[in-house]
Amino acid sequence: MLNKLASLANLAVDIAKLPVARLEFRRAINPLDVERMHKYFTQPHPRYRLFQNKSLGAALVCLSRYKGRDDYMQSVKGRNSAEQHARKAKNKGYVMVAIDRNDYVDDIHEVNTSVDVRQGRPMDQTYMEKQTHYPIDKNHAYYGVLHPDGRLKAYCDLGLYGNFAAFNRLMGVRNNDGVMHLMVTEVICQMIEADTVDYVMYDTCFGASPGLSTFKKMLGFEPHRAKFSIQ
Repeated sequence: MLNKLASLANLAVDIAKLPVARLEFRRAINPLDVERMHKYFTQPHPRYRLFQNKSLGAALVCLSRYKGRDDYMQSVKGRNSAEQHARKAKNKGYVMVAIDRNDYVDDIHEVNTSVDVRQGRPMDQTYMEKQTHYPIDKNHAYYGVLHPDGRLKAYCDLGLYGNFAAFNRLMGVRNNDGVMHLMVTEVICQMIEADTVDYVMYDTCFGASPGLSTFKKMLGFEPHRAKFSIQ
């Protein structure tokens, strides 16, 4: 009991130190989807019931920190860095483009089933079953990284909810070509250039596997205490 109380006390101290980000959901963008995601983000945390689901350690890139694409890429530059991996992918001929996922049904299934375990956990069965049609939501952007031969090697679904955008699905093959780094850095750069949102979110930092935590940190995601509102 004492150990549990000590852990909770340490957690409370860590939470208090986090920078606060005010994330606004705006119904006008797409009422049903925005309200659904607001409900999911603000429901009780599965472990710490006093807190909202995505409020603790929200993994965010604060876009206002960067003057432009070059400024952001400079911030994730270095040895074995996100910039280095993204550059490697570009040098190999990969490109990131906006996609309609329905044009890449077979490739997406191949990406989803390319490995059985990700981040130390077996793939969810929903990923292993081939989806033959993907809905298109007006407040979502869909991107893919294409191999020089035109095949899709990574893809993501980016939801636009208000003053922030959030990755809902982010998947790629494991080929050490830097395709995931290319995709995420390019999405963030495009968000900076568009200047329509204040933050890009990639779930939370707390509870992520060591590999995923390192990946997020490389890309500039930092833990925040998120405060949500809806209008």
